Amino acid sequence: MTTQKKTAIGRAHSKIILIGEHAVVYGKPAIALPFPSLEVVSSVKEISGDLFLTCRYFVGKLEEAPKDLKGIATCITETLKNLKQPAKGLQIKIDSSVPIGRGLGSSASSAIAVVKSLYQYFEQKLSKTKLLELVHISETYAHGNPSGIDMVAASSSHPLWFERDGETYPVKIKSPLHLVVADTGRIGETLEAVESIRKNSLLSPIKVRHSIDLLGDYTLRTKEALAEGNSLLVGSMMDAAHNELKKLGVSDTELDHLVQIAKERGALGAKLTGGGKGGCMIALASSLEHAKDLAGALLQNGAAQAWSYIIE
Repeated sequence: MTTQKKTAIGRAHSKIILIGEHAVVYGKPAIALPFPSLEVVSSVKEISGDLFLTCRYFVGKLEEAPKDLKGIATCITETLKNLKQPAKGLQIKIDSSVPIGRGLGSSASSAIAVVKSLYQYFEQKLSKTKLLELVHISETYAHGNPSGIDMVAASSSHPLWFERDGETYPVKIKSPLHLVVADTGRIGETLEAVESIRKNSLLSPIKVRHSIDLLGDYTLRTKEALAEGNSLLVGSMMDAAHNELKKLGVSDTELDHLVQIAKERGALGAKLTGGGKGGCMIALASSLEHAKDLAGALLQNGAAQAWSYIIE
């Protein structure tokens, strides 16, 4: 008779930024939304011997994980230290439907799922503060100096108002949002986009500051529109935000093309989401059927993947 091995599961969903990306780095607010259509599942299983990691990009001993996985590897070892457990005798398997480098929080959601699964395996309570503390370790490797918005949004089931050095709290939404997320199929060049804004700020500081200030204002107006159930105004703010992001140099031809297609098909608003220069765009539809139609149109016009969903 074989003894069943102990196992545990941890889950985390993806996220999108509705409005405020890039400006959040300069002290402005952003609004982030959960994106449950994509998720990460981490499973922990008892084995004999070393600590093994299995994922899309690597299968082997954790200590032999490549540089690109250094963040999640360090997160795992630090989590085990916090649990006062040895780094051996476990197999951690990460299954993710979140594409990497698209501004959808793939590194944050993977780390959240892993930390949850380890705490579940060792039957220990996990506070939100401890979760974010451990996930931040992985995010620092992934992004250098992360704003924190990815891990906060990917660990929340509610839309969030986020300020880097300020308050984070749920955003009230009076009417459902019918959203479409479309993937260009290209990894976003976030560091290049951030550097582009920095260089532009040296060349044209007044113009860049004006765009950043406008993005902050659009985020505030979007929060008010969400509370009022004014989807038309939310869409208008999305359009205006994309225009400023274009001026800042963080959009590109493919993103602009998909935004244009969405607008031509009746989207209330459309913009890039995340770092830009590749990655994803989002569009606001008037209904679930409209969202499905938009997703189809985007796929027919160059999007590698597209998803429609509702935020309530």
